[in-house]
Amino acid sequence: MNSPAEVAKNYIAIGKGKATNSFAKLFILGILAGAFIALAGVGATTAAVSVQTASVGKFLGACIFPVGLSMVLLAGSELFTGNNLIIIPVLTGDVKLGQMLRNWIIVYIGNLIGGVLVAFLAVYGHTASLFSNGLAAAMVSTAAGKVGLSFGDAFIRGICCNFLVCIAVWISFAAKDVTGKFWGLFMPIMLFVLCGFEHCVANMYYIPAGLFAKGVYGIENDALTWGAFIVKNLIPVTLGNIVGGAGLVGLPYWFIYLREKK
Repeated sequence: MNSPAEVAKNYIAIGKGKATNSFAKLFILGILAGAFIALAGVGATTAAVSVQTASVGKFLGACIFPVGLSMVLLAGSELFTGNNLIIIPVLTGDVKLGQMLRNWIIVYIGNLIGGVLVAFLAVYGHTASLFSNGLAAAMVSTAAGKVGLSFGDAFIRGICCNFLVCIAVWISFAAKDVTGKFWGLFMPIMLFVLCGFEHCVANMYYIPAGLFAKGVYGIENDALTWGAFIVKNLIPVTLGNIVGGAGLVGLPYWFIYLREKK
């Protein structure tokens, strides 16, 4: 396996590649990543609804969800939260701040499209009708819980989430084979889902799925709106994710392994 110092050094080239990629490639790869995470969300919720004991269902869903990041990293795509690590080559001077922000914006929009698209297909394809519409009810309940968080709670849960997601990405880069990469990323991702932390890209699926299911299946919930999705969840969670990924993973590892070399 690669040592942490080797991972840090290798990420400079990885980050440069991400920062200089074309708009079309970043955008399409962003859509794919959003779809991968969303499909994992469909599977996680379906697994959780399939069992009666809530705690067992939550654990089962947490074990399914890491499939999303495994598809992102192994099949190849661009995920906004993982790309918060581009702060590392920015700090070494190998990537410009504007290049990093360009990557983040393009990939973020692509992730949003991928997540909403899968939400639309899952609801309007009537996958949500599983378990006598139980999956639809779970979609609405999950989405309502997310928009019901205070700004501070959503922000803090976003920090905790992307700290674990970027650690998962970091561990996957340490492994040199597919098996090592999968099991390396599995535990941190399972942990963030189990703890109920907030991931902006996952929520690009979860909340639109609840909004679509609310309309198609006639499930009343006045608090669940598109405006609440953006203002009460997506904005604070995205900010928290940036702090957790760039601030608490990228910045410390740059300081430890790369600062003195520059």
